Amino acid sequence: MNFLEELQWRGLVKDYTDLEALQKRLEKPTTVYCGFDPTADSLHVGHLQQIMLLRRYQKVGHRVLALAGGFTGMIGDPRPTTERKLLQHEEVLHNVECIKHQLAMFIEFSGDNAAVMVNNNDWLEKMTTLDFLRDFGKQFNIAYMLQKDTIKRRVDTGLSYLEFSYTILQAIDFYHLFKEYDCRVQIGGSDQWGNLTSGMDLIKKLEGNHTEVFGITSPLITKSDGSKFGKSEGRNIWLDPNRTSAYEFYQFWLNTPDDSIVDYLKRLSLKTPEEIERLAHLVETEPERREAQKALACELTTYVHGQKGLEKALRISETLFSGDFMSLSPAELKEGLSDAKKVLVDSGIGILDALVLAGVCQSKSNARQLIQQGSISINGIKIQAIDGVLVKEEAIDQEFMILKKGKRIIILLNFSRLLEDNRYVTKNSKIESHLMR
Repeated sequence: MNFLEELQWRGLVKDYTDLEALQKRLEKPTTVYCGFDPTADSLHVGHLQQIMLLRRYQKVGHRVLALAGGFTGMIGDPRPTTERKLLQHEEVLHNVECIKHQLAMFIEFSGDNAAVMVNNNDWLEKMTTLDFLRDFGKQFNIAYMLQKDTIKRRVDTGLSYLEFSYTILQAIDFYHLFKEYDCRVQIGGSDQWGNLTSGMDLIKKLEGNHTEVFGITSPLITKSDGSKFGKSEGRNIWLDPNRTSAYEFYQFWLNTPDDSIVDYLKRLSLKTPEEIERLAHLVETEPERREAQKALACELTTYVHGQKGLEKALRISETLFSGDFMSLSPAELKEGLSDAKKVLVDSGIGILDALVLAGVCQSKSNARQLIQQGSISINGIKIQAIDGVLVKEEAIDQEFMILKKGKRIIILLNFSRLLEDNRYVTKNSKIESHLMR
């Protein structure tokens, strides 16, 4: 397969302009760009498809530009339903700097074929209102713009001129990069198709219809249930290693369902088609081994958290699965059990009362039965005495104990007055946390 054919095999091609001409253009080194909206100080795993696409282009010899919207980020691409919260300029520029560091974990910004980070604030901020209206605004027909999906779906619910102008500003970005870097290709998610075509149309109007520029999008990644990709338990999985721990990042990929993992491998991994086919075969024949999930989790965790971060994630995963909790440090335990339910208890509480309070048992008699069956452990040690008490002095760091029922249910019994996330539960709460090896 040539490069474009491999992208199609991986499911990374949806919309495009003149595929035959694009294939010919990509046979020699060309300049490709992708834009990132700095609405937060960290990208998340939902951005990985485009980031890895830039890396793929760079790997085969193309020059890649990563554009951060230091100016357009103060507007934001129109959402499907409501207008975005407006950010202060200083906040957006701070986010741009953070994003550059995250992109550098995946894309080479040094060497013979170094990527270039550009910020559209550098040219859009200098533009006067008259320049915007006369040089560019007159190139866009209102009827044409109203056909853009990002605009059309908001017209009936309310669309401000601020958001309406976004596609013009993004088109100016493509034109600027064409003039300054001879950039010929823009890539993006399928939801960006209207913005990509606006940029191509602008270049052709200003430089001549014969000018060769291309747009190519990739389908958005969704979970197997159709929900938005990139979140776990309602929280974003960030590319900033300080915002999502190595263990949580690793577990996110490890918990990928079998019916999605091959698609994720094709789109997000740099493994060869042959390697992916081998892993796909293992998903079909030996799904319990989760080899495909482990391969993707290891590859992506190494990018974000480095080899040491991956080793820590593996150590925590293996230890929590085996139940040998005390071989981990208190900090590692907190990281690995950050999603476990937490119950506030008083020092000196009886074990039977603790089990009922945590919701593990409905009654003390039920608690006695579970202890006698060997189903209850504290800090990895099975409880045998039904009249035992739990005291803060014997807790890990004099702060918490790990209560485990059977193989799956894990609860933190916390003796501290407060936890950072305040996620205490009551007697009626459902207590369950699933860990996968």
